[in-house]
Amino acid sequence: MTAPSNRSLSSLEQKDVFVRRHIGPSEQEIAAMLTDTGASSLDDLIEQTVPAAIRLPQPLATGESRTEQEVLAYLKSVAAKNTVAKSYIGMGYYPTLVPNVILRNILENPGWYTAYTPYQPEIAQGRLESLLNFQQLSMDLTGMDLASASLLDEATAAAEAMALAKRVSKNKKANLFYVADTVHPQTIDVLQTRAEAFGFEVEVGPATVLSDESIAGKDIFGALFQYPTSEGDIVDIRDQIKAVQDAKGVACVAADIMALMLLKSPGELGADVVLGSAQRFGVPMGYGGPHAAFFATRDKYKRALPGRIIGVSKDTNGKTALRMAMQTREQHIRREKANSNICTAQVLLANMAAFYAVYHGPEGLKTIAQRINRYTDILAAGLSKKGITPVNGHWFDTLTLAVDNKDEIVSRAQAAGINLRLDLDGKLGVSLHEVVTRSDIAQLWDVLLGEGHALEIDNIDAELTAADASSIPAELQRETAVLEHPVFNSYHSETEMLRYIKRLENKDLALNHSMISLGSCTMKLNATAEMIPVTWPEFGELHPFCPAEQATGYKTMIDQLSDWLVDITGYDAICMQPNSGAQGEYAGLLAIQKYHESRGEGHRNVCLIPASAHGTNPASAQMVSMKVVVVACDKQGNVDMDDLRAKAEELADSLSCIMITYPSTHGVYEDTIQEICDVVHQHGGQVYLDGANMNAQVGVTSPGFIGADVSHLNLHKTFCIPHGGGGPGMGPIGVKKHLAPFVAGHTQFDLGNENGAVSAAPFGSASILPISWVYIALMGGIGLKKATEVAILNANYLVAKLKGHFPILYTGQNDRVAHECIIDMRPLKEATGITEMDVAKRLIDYGFHAPTMSFPVAGTLMVEPTESESKVELDRFIEAMLSIRNEISKVEQGDWTLEDNPLVHAPHTQYDVIEADWQHSYDRKTAVYPVSAVAANKFWPSVNRIDDVYGDRNLFCACVPMSEYE
Repeated sequence: MTAPSNRSLSSLEQKDVFVRRHIGPSEQEIAAMLTDTGASSLDDLIEQTVPAAIRLPQPLATGESRTEQEVLAYLKSVAAKNTVAKSYIGMGYYPTLVPNVILRNILENPGWYTAYTPYQPEIAQGRLESLLNFQQLSMDLTGMDLASASLLDEATAAAEAMALAKRVSKNKKANLFYVADTVHPQTIDVLQTRAEAFGFEVEVGPATVLSDESIAGKDIFGALFQYPTSEGDIVDIRDQIKAVQDAKGVACVAADIMALMLLKSPGELGADVVLGSAQRFGVPMGYGGPHAAFFATRDKYKRALPGRIIGVSKDTNGKTALRMAMQTREQHIRREKANSNICTAQVLLANMAAFYAVYHGPEGLKTIAQRINRYTDILAAGLSKKGITPVNGHWFDTLTLAVDNKDEIVSRAQAAGINLRLDLDGKLGVSLHEVVTRSDIAQLWDVLLGEGHALEIDNIDAELTAADASSIPAELQRETAVLEHPVFNSYHSETEMLRYIKRLENKDLALNHSMISLGSCTMKLNATAEMIPVTWPEFGELHPFCPAEQATGYKTMIDQLSDWLVDITGYDAICMQPNSGAQGEYAGLLAIQKYHESRGEGHRNVCLIPASAHGTNPASAQMVSMKVVVVACDKQGNVDMDDLRAKAEELADSLSCIMITYPSTHGVYEDTIQEICDVVHQHGGQVYLDGANMNAQVGVTSPGFIGADVSHLNLHKTFCIPHGGGGPGMGPIGVKKHLAPFVAGHTQFDLGNENGAVSAAPFGSASILPISWVYIALMGGIGLKKATEVAILNANYLVAKLKGHFPILYTGQNDRVAHECIIDMRPLKEATGITEMDVAKRLIDYGFHAPTMSFPVAGTLMVEPTESESKVELDRFIEAMLSIRNEISKVEQGDWTLEDNPLVHAPHTQYDVIEADWQHSYDRKTAVYPVSAVAANKFWPSVNRIDDVYGDRNLFCACVPMSEYE
């Protein structure tokens, strides 16, 4: 008989249960790790690590931790305030059917959504293949030579096209970019914002201007057309494209991906750049995102292409292998000379779109497109019978209607739960889509014509068939075949599709396998409870430009999240629009510049950036036409205060701001941070504090308390939105009140200001904001602070265990590091010839993703364990690193040669160990099971080390024959 429990009800409720799930080490493990680090408690560790002057005097006001059941039930009630109406708004956003095999096995699968950007291609061959499929899809439909692996959204892709046009146009003296007035208004909004920051001129007007004599009077470097137009017309733009090119400009076309199944490709029309959104290929509207943009161009512009490109190379055994091509284009390396500041792509969403195309295949996609077009034809024919003839004479899916009783129709639409496009003067827009049914057409007739119209769909369909007329002009109908590669013609049963997805997933290492110890990227737990609301229809099926009263649930959730982030950051306001960290940097710098201009100090254009800064900082600064001046760092990696003071004083008249990361990119809490802020402020500048390392601040300090004016927040780092294999991300900015009037606005939504937009949708990738909302609600103020404390503990525990074997490059006060540390491989490389690359690839054999290589210092490895990793996992990583150190010693001692050792041949594949003729001086067990823990959870890379040089010299970025994959 057991003794009765004397526990009280309150002690059994365990409100902080999620905190214990999110934080990896148990209380017992925390105590043991503290002993190893020489701290008596977490409080003692923080006092030793974080300068006293910047530690917050009061706890966060985000409330207590709540249970998963409480949080999801409450958020479901908030989501229920949204009205999921039938959307016919169009403008680049359409309801779509997400195949369930993709929903469950991609969007809801941590094997896909917790993976990191494929900088280590040997453990990313699955998503690299899927991204290659996305590129092939993009090239086939656009008719272009080369495509990237996705950009953030259609509007920002158009802005990137404008920037590319300026770089490559042969009309070097031109400063004007012409935009057809038939381009989507949100795209024009973003283009004008970007152009103003670059100092370009944008003229919006009729596309026909470019094909008549007036082109001679326009000194342009490029132009943008919409195909079909925003109001649905299908126009032959060959003459306009030729006129732009004759003027030595670059012709850009924003195209509808579904329409391109039936339309002649823009490449066939002569376009130089083609872009658009892949949203309607199986990605929910999500109140604006995330959605993958496609971007394709001619081969001659490949060196100017923004974003990432997946290329085909080979491994050391000559096997076909994929990698990110031309990686030196990345802004991390090129800094202020980068093509753009793009860091985050939309990989998860690009993969969804690619799998959508694989699943349906060319015939299935063509059938979907034809059905959309046919329903539009039937709708138009019925309206014409009753006296409403579409304004546009041709169409794919969109009709623009001139009506006398617009208010009456809108009233009927609202009563029927239907959203039409209403921003057209005196006109209505109706855009059909994949989800439309026969009953929807009948309902639309009721709304547009009033009841009692007596129209029969089958009769009209028969009449259209008999007339054999087409709403797509004959000269613009697609005649070329698309998606002929076997990958788009092999997996149309769910069984085959499921196995193809699983086959690719098995090639990738994600957080569901082991720790991803990347410094500066915070690969922490993306809890299942946080992910669940993403697929709720109340969040997923809203159009970003639906009436505000239909999105009150979104407003409630976004307002609450904003309030929490204001408290956490110490700022006064939050702008949710930037849909990546780099976009946040750009938006923050724009706010600073607009603030200076409002004070009559628009001449301030110098941005001070420490030499240690993340590469996106100088890249973002050049995007707003700032002059970057580098501030030196001392031998400890800290900002050289003498150099800062001298440059701030010298440049005082033109100083705009400083961009600084805190804790520093070197993983140290610099005790001069408040002084840095004071120096810049004294000389008229603003302080941009990069939010990349916010995971080491939450609850302990904050940018606003430190003295900064603006920061972006990587919600995909600190606040648990998963990395998705390289995106999505979200980069909202926090600002002090004097900058609040200068954050992004939007032409389609009243955000309380008249500033230009930085992203296509008013709230960026709104549908992933519930992830961060749930995380903060589950953790509560105490839990958030403890997460920061344990992140610092885990990093210092690694240092304590590794510093006797590897040099630790930088430490702060009391020899402590922040939430990450830098292992200096340079002395070992000098002594043995073994490089940081060799260690990174050898870690794959131990089942780990490599730390960040050669950033922020060449020849180093930067490790960030995060608070979500348990002591068991940290110890497994430590065991791997110590074993690798022993292997390096064997090279040093001559037991193995530099040419033949398990490090330089890493990673090892299954093919290696079954090879009949083993030629190495080390045995097979050492190669693939170097420590016993590996055998219990072996990850097998599918290729050997990839030849980067071969891949760049032989650039090939399309699908290779299926035989090469087998």
